[in-house]
Parts: sequence; structure tokens; C-alpha cells
Amino acid sequence: MKTNALHTLTENFGPTEKMPVAFLGHGSPMNAIEENTFVQGFRNIARTLPRPRAIVCVSAHWETRGTFVTAMDKPQTIHDFGGFPQALFDVQYPAPGSPALAAETQKTITQTTVGLDQQWGLDHGAWSVLKHLYPAADVPVIQLSLDYSKPPEYHYALAKELAALRRKGVLIIGSGNMVHNLRMVAWDKMDVPGYGYDWAQEANAKMKQFILDGDHTSLVQFRKQGKAFDLSIPTPEHYLPLLYTLALQEKDDEVSFFNDALVAGSLNMTSVRIG
Repeated sequence: MKTNALHTLTENFGPTEKMPVAFLGHGSPMNAIEENTFVQGFRNIARTLPRPRAIVCVSAHWETRGTFVTAMDKPQTIHDFGGFPQALFDVQYPAPGSPALAAETQKTITQTTVGLDQQWGLDHGAWSVLKHLYPAADVPVIQLSLDYSKPPEYHYALAKELAALRRKGVLIIGSGNMVHNLRMVAWDKMDVPGYGYDWAQEANAKMKQFILDGDHTSLVQFRKQGKAFDLSIPTPEHYLPLLYTLALQEKDDEVSFFNDALVAGSLNMTSVRIG
């Protein structure tokens, strides 16, 4: 790395007060352009956060073999979905990237080799929520991918290595959904506030209690928690970003929930702030 790049990295990511971390239930991409209580919840939580120097986002929508971080100066806005109104495809979130933070993250993680990616950008798991937290798109953002070949224990351990970034002005966000079963969505109940199947309600309640109890082992071992968890997490990609957030919890960190509601039977928007 060139000397001037090293200087910039050191200058930008020197010591700060400890930043909070958050898990955001991002739900439908339409939350990016609709006005609802969840969008209001994102805006409200943003007002309580210290202004970050930069953001690391772990999104459910970037799965890779191996671990990568986006390292370009200007990440593209990725519209990784179909069947939605043109207005959603027209949304751009032109936040800058941060090659310096990508290099810092690469250096910080030692349990695996982290690749520097120049192709991905910001998928809707990132921009659909960040546009409400930081609508001016003036905070640099990088994404950290999910290695789909690894078990949850791997992700939890890897996330712990990011702890030092909290004291360098970096806001770390996991974006997914704790309860996420698209095959069982009750489309006829989309407009019924708080509607959830019994198993979704059970899983949501148990997940929150585990979080409040600091019982991360049960949350990491989610496949041992019974049928309600199995139905709520048919595939792990939307759940794993929660583990990245929880792994960064320290003993003195307070935990709170917001946007805590079920949607269309088999989804939830429950979000978590730590610190």
C-alpha cells in the first residue's frame, strides 16, 4: 500500500468513542419508497446514533464463496429484485465507498483471507434502509459478504474480529430478517398490521428473549431450537446478519428493539440496537 494511502487510512480511522451496532429488519424493498411505521423507525433510530465516519453493512443479499468486502470508490446501486414498480428501480443511493475502510477490514479479519471486491456495490439490503438513516448518502459505505459455505459459528466468530472498528468511528449494521419465510407469506394479510402465524410469533418472542438474556449460544445454534425456528429460518442468509450484530455486543452495551412487528404471517421487521 502506498504511503499516502496508509496516511489516509490512519487519519480517517483513528480512535473514537465506541459506536453502537445495529441489526435492521429490512423487509420488502418497497420500504425504500413507501412511507410507513418501519421507515419512521429507521429515521428515529438514526437520530439517536453518533455520526459515523463510515459504515460496514452485512446484507442478506450478498452471498459468496469466501469472504469479500467492497473496495471501490463509487459503489453502484444494485436493484437485485424483480416484479416491483419502476419507481423502485429508479432509486439511486450514491454513497461513496471507502477503499481505506475495506483495507482496514481486510487487515482486521485474521481467521480467513478477505478479498477486495470491485464489482458488487450496494444491494437493496443495504441501500433500502440506509437511505432512511442517511438520506443525503454522504457517509461512506462498504459491504461485507456472507460466505454461504460456512456454518453460523464461523460467522459469529468472524464478526467478533470486527470489534476494533467500533472504536474507529465505524457503524456496523447487519441487514436481514429474523423471521423470513417467503414461501409461506400470507399475501391476503399484507395489510393486516402485526399479523403473524403462531410459529412466527413464537420464534420472534424466543429470539428476543435470547437476545435480552445474552444467550448467544442458542441463537448461533438456531437449528436446535425447534420447529418454530425451522419455519422462521428455512434458509440462513436473512438470519446470519443478526449474528454479526450480536457477536459485537460487549458487557456494558444496552440492548433495545424497534420496528418489532410481524408482517404477512411469516416475516418480521424486528430490529436491534446494541450500545
